Amino acid sequence: MILLVYLAVGAVAGLSAGLFGVGGGLVIVPALVVCFGFLAVAPEVAMQLAVGTSLATIVVTSMSSVRAHHQLGNIDWPCWRVLAPGIAIGVVCGVATAAILPGQVLKLAFGVFSLIIAAYMGFGVVPAASRQLPNPMGLTSAGVVIGYFSAMFGIGGGSLTVPYLSWCNVRMQTAVATSAACGLPIAVVGSVSNMVAGFGHQDLPVYSFGFIYLPAFVGIVLLSAPFAKLGAHWAQRLSPTRLKQCFAMFLLVVGSQFIWGAL
Repeated sequence: MILLVYLAVGAVAGLSAGLFGVGGGLVIVPALVVCFGFLAVAPEVAMQLAVGTSLATIVVTSMSSVRAHHQLGNIDWPCWRVLAPGIAIGVVCGVATAAILPGQVLKLAFGVFSLIIAAYMGFGVVPAASRQLPNPMGLTSAGVVIGYFSAMFGIGGGSLTVPYLSWCNVRMQTAVATSAACGLPIAVVGSVSNMVAGFGHQDLPVYSFGFIYLPAFVGIVLLSAPFAKLGAHWAQRLSPTRLKQCFAMFLLVVGSQFIWGAL
């Protein structure tokens, strides 16, 4: 029964990765926290285990999503190459922070963070017409911030990368596609960092590899890749305004769930 839950989570996570460029973490993390509660996983490590497992699954989801977006010609690779080094640095720091924070604090912080981004996207904040992407130093610095918070919350970076690129007047489809590409270094570096950070922790359940729970990882990745391709094609067909509204509603629901669970 629990495997069916993991498969369903993988399908929804993959769809959100392709559609919103968020890597699926906004679905996977809260779903795994609920599942770990039923499995009686120690609350001291449940949130960290959900974050680490989420990042591991995003490695697979991102590869499929990036391939689909690349075929559609929507990824800004020069922008990605400047963002990626900063993202890698931020991810390492973010994992280190998440490993020492109480789970309830992470839940509350992520809930508030999601609602802020949802409000930004949902109210249609329009950037200045003259605003453009910053110089390489500024873009790399933005990558550090994106990587840090993405690793803390186990997301692919879309909830920060998409609004940031949109704020810089990048076309929405390009912002989503480039965000999906940014999810790959976040997931790879984050997965390795979580393996190291959780290695040998006494409260972890059986079949854990650091802060990665292998049964959940396998169940989720089985369906995440094909559904990521479907989401990428849907993103291509939606209008930029409708895509922003869908993205905002998605974050609103998830953020509310996290705040409710932390209180």
